[in-house]
Amino acid sequence: MIVALLSVDLHLPAAGSLKDKRMVLRRIKDRLKAFNVSVAEVAHHDLWQRAGLGVVTVAVSEDVAGDTLSSALKEIDRLEPGLVIHSQVEYLR
Repeated sequence: MIVALLSVDLHLPAAGSLKDKRMVLRRIKDRLKAFNVSVAEVAHHDLWQRAGLGVVTVAVSEDVAGDTLSSALKEIDRLEPGLVIHSQVEYLR
């Protein structure tokens, strides 16, 4: 069993308030449910134009987990193009 974590830093230039930021994040979280992952905002809670998301999946192998998280990252970029400024995948055994 492999637990994989995708850390994503986002820059939200159009967000003029925390409410605007939450609307974007809610849209992303709702779409990622289809990928069978768990998503949480884990950083930059008090900043309007920054967000840090943690996306986690559990799989039978690193390949399957990596494919799942790669698909989730592509979906984030498809939904909100240009917002991802950094991403990193970690595997826990």
